[in-house]
Amino acid sequence: MNISTIQSFISKEAFSGVLLFLATVLAVIVANSSLGESYYELWKMSVGFSLGELDIKMSLSHWINDALMALFFLLVGLEIKREMLIGELSSLQKAAFPVVAAIGGMLIPASIYIAINPDNPMGFGIPMATDIAFALGILMLLGSRVNPSLKVFLVALAVVDDLGAIIVVATVYTSEIHASYFVYAGITYALIWTLNIKGVRKLWPYLILGVALWYFVHAIGIHATIAGVLLAFAIPIGSRIDEREFIDSARESITLFESHMDKIPALNHQQIDELERINYNSIKVRSPLVRLEHILHGYSAFLIMPLFAFANAGVIIDFSTMSEHLNIVLGVILGLLIGKPIGIFGLTYLATKLKIVKKPDTITWSEIIAAGFLGGIGFTMSIFITQLAFADASLIAAVKLAIFIASFIAALIGVGLILRGANKKERAVG
Repeated sequence: MNISTIQSFISKEAFSGVLLFLATVLAVIVANSSLGESYYELWKMSVGFSLGELDIKMSLSHWINDALMALFFLLVGLEIKREMLIGELSSLQKAAFPVVAAIGGMLIPASIYIAINPDNPMGFGIPMATDIAFALGILMLLGSRVNPSLKVFLVALAVVDDLGAIIVVATVYTSEIHASYFVYAGITYALIWTLNIKGVRKLWPYLILGVALWYFVHAIGIHATIAGVLLAFAIPIGSRIDEREFIDSARESITLFESHMDKIPALNHQQIDELERINYNSIKVRSPLVRLEHILHGYSAFLIMPLFAFANAGVIIDFSTMSEHLNIVLGVILGLLIGKPIGIFGLTYLATKLKIVKKPDTITWSEIIAAGFLGGIGFTMSIFITQLAFADASLIAAVKLAIFIASFIAALIGVGLILRGANKKERAVG
């Protein structure tokens, strides 16, 4: 991944973090106002359609959590594939440090939760998650006081963290399995990979089959968002023409464009044809994976995630529910607030001392600790897993409050550590 791609990714994710915060605050205000009952009833409203014998109906909440979030997971899958093939995880040397950090940031929080809740371990996935949009949103607000290498490290860590969350959702948080649909899902996925192998670079065939894959995965009983990840892994990363061919073609078109210049203050047909040729080849030189990722990024950052937050973050502030489910609440809070920084810093420090990995020279250990606390901002992914792990409404409300509290404190500590480090550097330079 080049620097401009990283900067574009971070800026979109960061602004998405601001929108997520606003959507969350609005949801909490509405849920605790006179509109609270209407707010909850809205998400229970049944929405669907019928097509012959096919009848798909779900609550509005399920459409958001199962269908729109499948698009979000499609984006996550695309990012993971790109990072593994050409990005920060594309070589063992580059990937080792953030991979170890992410593993520590998943295992320790889960272990803390299970240690506190040995008789009710299903919520172990909740403190494993990191909300990269919120974390990067905070870094954006700190501006130039943040080491750019810390942002890149946090992005790479979050990609591996997301992969871990996907595996947990796919293997643990599933409903009743209807094995007969595995055949249909398998055939559909095989067709998608056939398109890839045959060199199809247009996106629409993949997306049409992707919708069918989503339906069959949903029918199996595996959480339907996994269909988005499966589709992402099958989207080709190769382009229809290579960079050199595009450059040669563009130069030829520019030369012809110039040769057809005249005194008329408007483009002639020949010039328009050359512009169209450049535009057409600019699409062909971009891989389907990058094109789809670019398209989805805006929708995910500015529509899907804020809508998810508004639909799911509305919790009635009642701390008595937390005392009713104290062990689970403590497991979530301590997992996010203590487990994340200990896991991220502790495992990387140990692996570095054992010479298993090498810490990048551009990032300090104090910044790794700060990143560990920012990793404790679970929020949207933690809420998403909460909805899968539990069915009891009061328990879900208690866990959401726990997530809010832990994420808020983790953010404050992370910001404090970053500002402290920045002040030290400024005094050293001065």
